[in-house]
Amino acid sequence: MNEGLQDAAVLLMSLGETEAAEVFKHLAPKEVQKLGEAIARTKSITRDRVDEVIDRFTTDAADQSLIVTDSGDYVRSVLKLALGEDKAALLIDRILQGGDVSGIESLKWMDPVSVAELVRNEHPQILAAILVHLDYDQAAAVLKLLGDRQRNEVMLRIATMEGIQPTALKDLNEVLFKVLSGGDKVRKASLGGVKTAAEMINLLGTTLEGAVLESIRSFDAELAQKIMDKMFVFDDIIKLDNKAIQVVLKEVPADSLIVALKAAQPALVERFLLNMSSRASESMREDLESSPPMRLSEVEVQQKEIVKIVRRLADEGEISIGGGGEEDVMV
Repeated sequence: MNEGLQDAAVLLMSLGETEAAEVFKHLAPKEVQKLGEAIARTKSITRDRVDEVIDRFTTDAADQSLIVTDSGDYVRSVLKLALGEDKAALLIDRILQGGDVSGIESLKWMDPVSVAELVRNEHPQILAAILVHLDYDQAAAVLKLLGDRQRNEVMLRIATMEGIQPTALKDLNEVLFKVLSGGDKVRKASLGGVKTAAEMINLLGTTLEGAVLESIRSFDAELAQKIMDKMFVFDDIIKLDNKAIQVVLKEVPADSLIVALKAAQPALVERFLLNMSSRASESMREDLESSPPMRLSEVEVQQKEIVKIVRRLADEGEISIGGGGEEDVMV
């Protein structure tokens, strides 16, 4: 578990239920999920550990309060660093003016079935504009619930989207409780595009993934190839260097890896085993040989969970996707 996440869990547990609940109100859905899971996995905490976390939090909070002299400038700087110039521009004015962002946030808290029911009758361009605001896994889950033709059309629009124009945002306002207001003042948002399409398609599952790509290929073969080049699937783990695979192994539960490797290419299985200790490698090999046959759907679920871990580690800068070296082999 990430150390920062552990510290946050310890801090919230030390606050008590009422105060912790107030903190949760200000977190994003993903943050709530991660913190909730971290707290659930934390069985016992020593007094020294609690004191250490509280002391560090107090120090960090005190230092932070001395740094921020102009909260408006601070918000602008943080958003630009976190989101980039274009995305930040969509939010800065509304935040500083106390604008409402409840509409788009409410979608992030809803389950995919509810979101799909809410938006399935919208124009494909509006649907695409909505989905690019959601996390990739939530957007992919919504796409799975759409009809084949609608899904393919929406996916094509996401892949060819170079940004969201002010007029499109005004249409989105009407759908999402006027949350993305601003009209002509709103700058073009850098959402959508090949990478966004690839991220969503990665999470659709093998059958739908192939159908969507084939539909896009019939429209534009070059575009389909660009999307495929951006996609990262379980078999692509073999392209990681050994150090990256070792980092991944620390994050993946052994039972999950056993299932995922049941249908993996032999070369990839060997790369994983090569980067384990001798004892762990021998044990994993025995488990793979003795484990019963499994449904392909079960294997794919675990493979996609491991791909999520790889992507998270890459986003956090812990590994680089696309290595392929042979150094740092464990013995």
